[in-house]
Amino acid sequence: MSSELRSRKVYGQVEGYMARTLLKACGFTEEELNKPLVAVVNSWTNIVPGHVHLNTVAEAVEAGVRMAGGTPLQFHTIAICDGIAMGHRGMRYPLPSRDLIAASIEMMVEAHQLDGMVLIGSCDKIVPGMLMAAGYLNIPAILVNGGPMLPGCYRGEKITGRRALEMQFLNILLGPSKDLEKQTREISEVVVPGCGSCQGMYTANTMGCLTEALGMSLTGSATIPAVDARRLRIAKQSGIQIMKLIEQGIRPRDIMTYEAFENAIRVDMALGGSTNTVLHLPAIAAQVGIEIPLDLFDRLSRETPHLCNMDPSGPYTVQELDEAGGIPAVLKELEGDIHLNALTVTGKTIGENIKDAVVINSEVVRPKSNPVHKEGGLAILKGTLAPNGAVVKQAGVDPGMLKFEGKARVFDSEEDAQEAIMSRKINSGEVIVIRYEGPKGGPGMKEMLKPTAALIGTGLGNSVALVTDGRFSGATRGPCIGHVDPEAMSGGPIAVVKDGDVISIDIPNRRLDLKIPEKELQERLKKWKPPEAKVKKGVLDVYSKIVKPTSKGAGFLY
Repeated sequence: MSSELRSRKVYGQVEGYMARTLLKACGFTEEELNKPLVAVVNSWTNIVPGHVHLNTVAEAVEAGVRMAGGTPLQFHTIAICDGIAMGHRGMRYPLPSRDLIAASIEMMVEAHQLDGMVLIGSCDKIVPGMLMAAGYLNIPAILVNGGPMLPGCYRGEKITGRRALEMQFLNILLGPSKDLEKQTREISEVVVPGCGSCQGMYTANTMGCLTEALGMSLTGSATIPAVDARRLRIAKQSGIQIMKLIEQGIRPRDIMTYEAFENAIRVDMALGGSTNTVLHLPAIAAQVGIEIPLDLFDRLSRETPHLCNMDPSGPYTVQELDEAGGIPAVLKELEGDIHLNALTVTGKTIGENIKDAVVINSEVVRPKSNPVHKEGGLAILKGTLAPNGAVVKQAGVDPGMLKFEGKARVFDSEEDAQEAIMSRKINSGEVIVIRYEGPKGGPGMKEMLKPTAALIGTGLGNSVALVTDGRFSGATRGPCIGHVDPEAMSGGPIAVVKDGDVISIDIPNRRLDLKIPEKELQERLKKWKPPEAKVKKGVLDVYSKIVKPTSKGAGFLY
């Protein structure tokens, strides 16, 4: 096998003398350097709860690689906590970091010509960034996610990060008091009780689940809690399995096929996953030469029932999904609709992997005959306000708000909208429009969890809609429509909406329309001029100039 390894061209024979010598300076022996060299790509940091334990996971991966006859070489990549970045200028950075993560892995693996890689990540942009790198590099690869956090418990009640944020805004609106201060302190002690990605089907856990559905992580791995010993065992097994993938020559492009992406999207719809998947899956697919149009999400959503009533819109956490059978159980329930012949990192097909899977709790993983909703969790809307598309998590929308018309209240930044909501300047029946927060205009396409949580906290969650060219956290619920494309900074119709314009939302019929005459819309667009850029230097300035539109994944690589 060693003669076929690409690392031999760098570290073998006389030509590899210097490279071999430099690794010996790191403590590696001649025997270790004669084995396959496996990158262990770790996003450990003690800033992010989803990643604070990944040093231990990486040790288990390295042990597995060594057990199977390989030599692990570990390096790190960056990891941003969206929760910490939320609601201030820092939220401009997470989405651009996804492509930088992919680029950093590409640079390290290509510069050192390693033979395979185990990718260890957990949170929102890290997992998709790692999968982008795997698709582009196309060397044997397997992803190990860090696992979900356990739910918190407050005064005998299960609590998650989403509910805590909504409670925070409710308490702020009620005004300061000693009871408020005491309650806030108590909640902060228990709501996120330890390591792992946030407890519900938010972006991090959605992407972990879709990685398994894609076939890029071991069967059953996505939902194992971060603190469970099974997490370390699956990490060791992943280290062992990467050696088999190297030996068998199984690569990401053998696994991440068009059929695999269809499987992942169907699982996404069944889970009621994060709207951010509409950005990430197309960006990952692009690295393997596959186009995933928005229309595919909508078609599969219409065909795939919503089976799992997960937090934030439902009561169940990812821990409970794990106890119900995890992603194998969801795939088993969808068995008649998925591509069972899709290859996975197990070396077997999806069909073989789920042959013996069972649904242990049919309340958490509902049967197709009794779904939460007949359609999947996401819907793609188009119309005069979003000619290229927009996305809404329809699973989190009250039935009474699926069709809605209201007068626009227009804001050119998240901060201005947030101030208006908190000052109770928004009225029931209105449509909040937040623009110039897209990939170019933000720049960086900030998440809008604080405004959406504030709407719920003020009691407007089911009487006010929100439309933006920015995006939402996976923890968002309610009639919140994001990713409006073209964005305002590109001269899309959202740039010329005025206060008082009527906006029509029709989720069942997939429409999002600005109800003004076509002639008036075109006259407004002709007069429109782009505003001054919010950021004029640094990585965000570069990103704003080269980023693709949201309908293409909002990336800038490849």
